[in-house]
Amino acid sequence: MSVVDGDEDLLARSFEEHRSHLEAVAYRMLGSLSEAEDAVQEAWLRLGRVDPGEIGNLGGWLTTVTGRICLDMLRSRTARREQPIDETFVPDPVVGSLSPAGPEQEALHADAVGVAMLVVLERLEPDERLAFVLHDMFAVPFDDIAPVVERSAAATRQLASRARRRVRDTTPRSDPDLGRQRKVLDAFMAAARGGDFEALVAVLHPDVVLRADAGRVVRGLAVSKTLRGAKPVAESAMMFARYTAAARIVLVNGALGLLSVEEGRIRSVMSVTVTDHRITGLYILADPSRLERLTLPDTGN
Repeated sequence: MSVVDGDEDLLARSFEEHRSHLEAVAYRMLGSLSEAEDAVQEAWLRLGRVDPGEIGNLGGWLTTVTGRICLDMLRSRTARREQPIDETFVPDPVVGSLSPAGPEQEALHADAVGVAMLVVLERLEPDERLAFVLHDMFAVPFDDIAPVVERSAAATRQLASRARRRVRDTTPRSDPDLGRQRKVLDAFMAAARGGDFEALVAVLHPDVVLRADAGRVVRGLAVSKTLRGAKPVAESAMMFARYTAAARIVLVNGALGLLSVEEGRIRSVMSVTVTDHRITGLYILADPSRLERLTLPDTGN
């Protein structure tokens, strides 16, 4: 799309047409909804500093500029981080209603990237993440990505290939069928609410992993944790059954999950991965400072 030089209203309207796409790019790059919004806003500011008449393809230009901004943000994160990312880290979830399940909702489900994959992406090097996200998820040519990472197209292809292998080898498989997910999640909730430990163990995969990110402290206690194995995870689910009792099923990044609300406040958002009719992963965000920034739709179901 060519941009008409000097027409600021047209430029603003054109940018808005691309906003949702740019937010999707930034979210996959950063795993943070607020940072993704900041990155897109910065892309708009940078657009205002160039001659729009020289931009032949506005969508492509904005995509690569947003990628560059996100890359700088990731590199800054890496420079500040003294230790590897905390094993309990859970990215910001995107929460949606189960109904109505119209064409738009189905499209969102098909286009969603799961929390489990975002956890894996967080462990990639910044340049690897950019190459993988832009090329594999948004079909940006390597020739366009190469200048952003300051490498040749061939070297950029290798970055994406290395990232692709890591994503493929470490992202848990998950059943995409929402109906089958619902049966497993219903069984999990019934067992937790009923205090049935054996039923909980039965619905959990023997190698299930629970990752709970509560931020640094909750009520003065550090409660973030990672648990592995059906029995430890079931024991934890029993301890926090009151949150499950207050939970409702929602869409979390295109898959089913649980939204826990207590006294009108969001206490946690949990996404799950389901494989062969059992839960293989639970990803819980319970960080109050991040939960209060979530924008939630009507979740009545």
